[in-house]
Amino acid sequence: MMSGLVPHWVHRMRPKHLLTCLMIIALSGCAGGDEFADIKSFMAEIDKKPRGSIAPLPEFEPYQPFTYGAANRRSPFERPIVIPVKTEEQRRNVGVKPPQDHVKQYLERFNLAGIQMVGTLQQDDSTWALVLDDQGGVHRVQVGDYMGASWGKIESINDARIDITEIVTDGVGGWLRRPRTIELNGNSE
Repeated sequence: MMSGLVPHWVHRMRPKHLLTCLMIIALSGCAGGDEFADIKSFMAEIDKKPRGSIAPLPEFEPYQPFTYGAANRRSPFERPIVIPVKTEEQRRNVGVKPPQDHVKQYLERFNLAGIQMVGTLQQDDSTWALVLDDQGGVHRVQVGDYMGASWGKIESINDARIDITEIVTDGVGGWLRRPRTIELNGNSE
């Protein structure tokens, strides 16, 4: 071995100390170069420029809740009801009024605009319609059943539609019958 090239004190050092000394020597050799001079000059140039100011956040007015006041009125997406003008005598003779002893059925809690016809079922001479309510439930109905909020009675069912007669107020203290149709694709009249 070339013991003449290595100082004699190196042979007496422990390997852990030797490794530490070699690392210190290697790192001190890296610090001598000026390889980051361009970055330092760029940062010095940026520091010399005047500082800008950030605009303050805009003032927002506090939220004012909106109360919808037309919830009890007719939906603008339904066809308007055409009410013929009747005399007092004609109103007395009509005799149309909501059923008095009627037990509400489940589908009477939904508006007819939210009910869609999705199919029919037939067995022997009985026909049922399958309807979808606005909460996603499918129900079987037949002629004579009620649905909709205005005492809508099912008058007839065929493969393409359900014919319903509702009893609605005429606006002057009486009642009138209003025909409605729910078609298979979900459109109602």
